[in-house]
Amino acid sequence: MVLRGQLPPGAEDFVEVPFAVPDGVREIAVSYAYERPDMPDGTAGNACDIGLLDADGRFRGWSGGARDSFRVGERDATPGYLPGPIAPGTWRVLLGPYTVAPQGLAYEIHVAVRHAPAIGPGRLPQPAPTAIGPPAPATGRGRSWYRGDCHLHTVHSDGSRTPAEVAAAARAARLDFIVSTEHNTTSAHTAFAAEAGDDLLVLTGEEITTRNGHLLALGTDPGTWFDWRFRARDEGAFARTARDIRRAGGLVVPAHPYGLHLGSQWRFGYEHADAVEVWNGTWTLDDEAALATWDNLLGHRVLPAMGNSDAHREPQVVGLPQTVVLADALERGAILEGLRAGRSWIAESAEVDVAFEAVAEGGERAGIGGTLPAAPGEPVVVTLTVTGVPDPVVRMITDEGQTHLAFTGRVEWRTTSAATAYVRAEVRHAGDGSMAALTNPIRLVNGSTGGGR
Repeated sequence: MVLRGQLPPGAEDFVEVPFAVPDGVREIAVSYAYERPDMPDGTAGNACDIGLLDADGRFRGWSGGARDSFRVGERDATPGYLPGPIAPGTWRVLLGPYTVAPQGLAYEIHVAVRHAPAIGPGRLPQPAPTAIGPPAPATGRGRSWYRGDCHLHTVHSDGSRTPAEVAAAARAARLDFIVSTEHNTTSAHTAFAAEAGDDLLVLTGEEITTRNGHLLALGTDPGTWFDWRFRARDEGAFARTARDIRRAGGLVVPAHPYGLHLGSQWRFGYEHADAVEVWNGTWTLDDEAALATWDNLLGHRVLPAMGNSDAHREPQVVGLPQTVVLADALERGAILEGLRAGRSWIAESAEVDVAFEAVAEGGERAGIGGTLPAAPGEPVVVTLTVTGVPDPVVRMITDEGQTHLAFTGRVEWRTTSAATAYVRAEVRHAGDGSMAALTNPIRLVNGSTGGGR
């Protein structure tokens, strides 16, 4: 069957195109095309994403603009789509007009349904596949620093690597854990199950790709899908989504808040976030903007920073950057708890290592993400040691701004809890000023007892 239509400028974000599926269908194949007229500079042309909903309105897959055809069957499906029963009824192709030219967007969708062969004597219907999540935990080192990349894409959304290739790249980068975060789909969760091992923990998640910013749902229960069809103007939508992510055991992390692509700038605020991605891929000006926004937030609330590669394809490097988290074990709960607490720092590679702590005169000490109690006038020594960065430029940043600058791999700086509410460190390259490593803050509070780390 052929489904044709025209979307005007200002069309709804998502348009459902219904089609009938009769009884006995084993597979649905869909292809689509739309007009792509040449447009003058400065005028948006046509771009239209695609996905699928079944007869019960359930999500069955999304490929965005990465594919012009897909199929969904009882036993298998195109990456990005979910196999399973093909129930009769009204299914819907889900169109997402990303941009629409002034003359509109004319589309044509071809749908083919393929019936199951007749079941003869001794032949039984094939059961639907069961979604399998990656195993956990992996073999770790007990309480230790673990390196991970929590924002990755494969052929299951708009990446070109397979899950196997991503896992191999993660091992080559000496990562301990990764998170599967495809755009708006969970289809890679099962595919990644075979790639996890004693040496690599694979957590599941989703990049919820709205029209007002992208949101990482990290470490959620395998197979848990989150709807992305909302905007910042939809009152309560982000709060509800954040609640659902936490109910599924995950973290709520806005991604690349100042992303350069249409729809990728974060517009929802940070009230319901558990952390924020301040470093995305190679260090650029949008990362500088995210870093400044995060630093401004630190005076009001504890919001940990993260860094991830967002790698889609070569030559993008898995593990550039990576988040290094202090966790009790290499398992889901411990890793997420460490990230949530801000016991983490960000490095451009596994070659870079950082030690950062604050020690009060009375002997109390705190590391990254910790809180150090000290009497108002009690001296506090903050020490940073960095290796793996030639010609480092070290900056100490407090609630007052940059307070110390050094050109060495080991720095000591003195303060008090009366003068400093928090201190964090940045390590940059002397040549171009790009980031090599940055830490979450250590907080200083007036007091005389308590634990730091």
